[in-house]
Amino acid sequence: MRIIGIDPGSQRTGVGIIDVDAAGKLSHVFHDALVVVGEETFPLRLKRIFDGISDIIAEHRPVECGIERVFMARNADSALKLGQARGAAICAVVNKGIAVHEYAATEVKKSVVGGGRSDKTQVQHMIGVLLGLKGPLQADAADALAIAVAHAHTRSSLERVGIPRTAWRRRR
Repeated sequence: MRIIGIDPGSQRTGVGIIDVDAAGKLSHVFHDALVVVGEETFPLRLKRIFDGISDIIAEHRPVECGIERVFMARNADSALKLGQARGAAICAVVNKGIAVHEYAATEVKKSVVGGGRSDKTQVQHMIGVLLGLKGPLQADAADALAIAVAHAHTRSSLERVGIPRTAWRRRR
């Protein structure tokens, strides 16, 4: 099973791809950060995100996708831009016929590090350990790999339990 993880951003969008075998063993396939901050206009940034993710999907052929859910930001303009970048990424994935699974940052951190309040350096370190990567990882790419790993772990748990992911979420 090949999974793409996406950490959307209006300046850098992290993309990570992993393989998961039948026994649950994870292996690294690809990671990068699409740097779009140099584009002339914001719509061109969104196009670059869409095109970049589309190209990566065409090359690596993932079959499932995990993406970070938008969190509430203090700055409304930043939140809006993040949402638009996330939308461009989701459209690229859905355009290729791949289902999108959303994860909150705390869910990803719990899955990878064991605590929902972990910092970025802990996530980067654990992704390196889990995937056998040497050297420092760019933060956005590490987050994207972490999202892919979280999806793999969640998917595996749901298969064992036999219930849909939405059924075990607490209703408020």
